This record gives sequence, C-alpha cells and structure tokens, in this order.
Amino acid sequence: METLAEAKIKLLMQLRSAGITDTRVLKAIETVPREIFVPTPLVPKAYANRALPIGQGQTISQPEVVALMTQALELGDRHKVLEIGTGSGYQTAILSRLARRVYTVERHRSLAREAQSRFGELAMHNVVNRIGDGMRGWPEQAPFDRIIVTAASDEVPEELLDQLAIGGLMVMPVGAHGREQRLMKLIRNEDGVDDVEIARVRFVPLMPGVPREDDPGSPAG
Repeated sequence: METLAEAKIKLLMQLRSAGITDTRVLKAIETVPREIFVPTPLVPKAYANRALPIGQGQTISQPEVVALMTQALELGDRHKVLEIGTGSGYQTAILSRLARRVYTVERHRSLAREAQSRFGELAMHNVVNRIGDGMRGWPEQAPFDRIIVTAASDEVPEELLDQLAIGGLMVMPVGAHGREQRLMKLIRNEDGVDDVEIARVRFVPLMPGVPREDDPGSPAG
C-alpha cells in the first residue's frame, strides 16, 4: 500500500504537471499535513488529487484547485488576506505559510471549531477565524490585499469587493450551483475591477447568513 509520504510526492508531481509553477505554493503544499484536515476514515486518501467530504455538506477542495487559487492570488509575505469559507482549514493553512496575516470566516460553528483546533496544533499564530456570514466579509479589518472565496456565487458580492484594497486581488468561483463555474481573478483598480478567467471548476454554493444553531459574528473559540 502507498504511504502518505509517497502519495504526497506523487501529488506534487501532478501539480507541477498541471501548471503549478510557484515554488512557494508548492513548498506550502509539501509542508502542510493535509491528513490532519480530513476525517479519520479518509486519511489514506489525504493526498489524492480530489475533493473529500468534511461534514455539513462541505468539502476539502481538490489539491490542484487549492494550488491553482493560491498561485492566482500572487501572495507576498506582507499581504493581509481574507478567506471566505474556512471549511476544514486546509486552504487557510496554505495561506498562512505565504501571507502576513489571514482572516477567515466560516458559517458552520462545528467546522470553525475543528479548524481552530488544527490551527493551534500547527501553531498558526497569524490566523484569526470567526463564525459569520461570509457574504458580508470582515469589514472591521478591511481593506485586504487579497481575498479568496472558496464557495461559488452567481455574482461577485459587492460587499466583498468593497473590502478589497486598490491594487488588490480576489479569487473566487462564479456561477450557479450544480453547474460548471468560472474561477475568476478580479483586480481592483482606481477605475473599477478587471477580471480574468483562470479555469472551470465546481464548488459548493456561497450561502448567506449563519445556520440557526450558530451565532453571527461569534468567535470560533
């Protein structure tokens, strides 16, 4: 049976073949242990290049998509990043290796708490997470140099664009749930927003509000 270490090497080779050339992104994927971000029964599949279920109808994204979105962000080590959709926290962990500080919002309390536990385990001191409505972003901490949205919306939420710094980038999937969506890079400038399509993808939908059992804006702890 293939070991996790062997599976990780195979995955990194697949990512390079798929056009992931940013060595900092590849290094982050190499050093973040994806196996701690998946349910225990799925640990043997942690480095398969596929999305996996994590509960609450959510998934941990396919590693190739994580790498593609992260590369598209063009992250620098002084950047302040907003992530919408913490999920398992895997994408957050990748971002934390590349940026100065990451603010991440999750609407499901159980996922947020599990992710926070993992952040502590990995000593990710530059990550701040909370439970809230991702479509509203984190206005108290705006503007952000980079924004990444890990769920799809029919349209780009204006409230998130308003929280993006001039010259900043946002990467998110745009399109209807259940159909192929466009992964977009949006660049905010003085005159408005320019956009570039990166790839075609399928993501869970970006939902407004917070589930009834969760309190909006609450810290994850």
